[in-house]
Amino acid sequence: MKQLVLSIILIFSPLLIYAQDTAADKILGEWLNEEKDEKIEIYKSGIHYFGKVTWGTDFLEADGKTSKKDLRNTDETLKARNLINTIILNKFEYNDGTWDNGTMYDPKSGKTYNCIIKLRNNKLEIRGYVGVSLFGRTTYWERLE
Repeated sequence: MKQLVLSIILIFSPLLIYAQDTAADKILGEWLNEEKDEKIEIYKSGIHYFGKVTWGTDFLEADGKTSKKDLRNTDETLKARNLINTIILNKFEYNDGTWDNGTMYDPKSGKTYNCIIKLRNNKLEIRGYVGVSLFGRTTYWERLE
């Protein structure tokens, strides 16, 4: 009897793990920010979710090929990095319909904010804040197909 129960558990365990990842992984893919001037690719590494800028209207030099540098960054060591492919969403964890415990970097201002992300009606609701979520700003991103 023990072997039968163990066999059933082993057979169905991968399905349970997959079901959990499916809900959490709905955030994966390409998104267009609210201003429609940046594309962000959200991806997963281990248990964490990240997002990097893959395109921006003001992220290229006049030649249209060379990425501008992250000159507004408050960290001197990061000012020489390219804006294209800059990771702006860092180390989010999925918990019951919310991606939390991560930060969002704003390349336009050079500031980093605490952040909560929720998926609502196939749009990302992103709440960036300093200190308490009550004192923040919400933006909505659209999924690109």
